[in-house]
Amino acid sequence: MQYTFAHVDQPLNLLIMLVLGHFLVDFPLQGDKMAVEKCPGKDVTLNWRWWLTAHAATHGFMVAVLTGVPFLGLAEMLVHGLIDFGKCRFGYKLIVDQALHWSCKMIWVACVSVMH
Repeated sequence: MQYTFAHVDQPLNLLIMLVLGHFLVDFPLQGDKMAVEKCPGKDVTLNWRWWLTAHAATHGFMVAVLTGVPFLGLAEMLVHGLIDFGKCRFGYKLIVDQALHWSCKMIWVACVSVMH
């Protein structure tokens, strides 16, 4: 049996939960140290790869829990890490970063809808 926090037949509710979960993980749960040190060249206490992986994995866990699909959690972990790495490397603005992340949430909702 698959468990999700939002009914699959109500994709808008799932999208809202995913976006709210994203904000929780991307801001309050990501400390200042992680936000800085996940970027190459800014790491002091741990290698940036550990910081970025931990941050992306937290996002992946949130998606897996909310959708009930662990594979989507892994996909989120990978894509979130790539987006944040790109932000570190190319310095795109916060709104671009967030729009890319929200786009992923829409894709996950579409995937869950198709799976059911």
